[in-house]
Amino acid sequence: MIDFPNHSRSYDRTRHAVRFWGHDSAIEASFFIEEGALQRIQPGAHSNESGFLNAFDSNRDLICAAAARKYVRGSRGSYNLVAADF
Repeated sequence: MIDFPNHSRSYDRTRHAVRFWGHDSAIEASFFIEEGALQRIQPGAHSNESGFLNAFDSNRDLICAAAARKYVRGSRGSYNLVAADF
């Protein structure tokens, strides 16, 4: 089962997304939530780095729940959360 104990997150300008990490035992998985998804879950968010990070922080539980639904144990690479996931 994936868990999200690490509250670190960062804005990735090249991907236009906020990156965060989950852990499944010793396995670390990378997740990205796209700007459009953040704007969907928090329509009033500012369209800049601090606005997207604040939207992520304000909706962390919802985002982590969506990430857990997307996660497949043993899969490699990263996971992208898009507006349709919310």
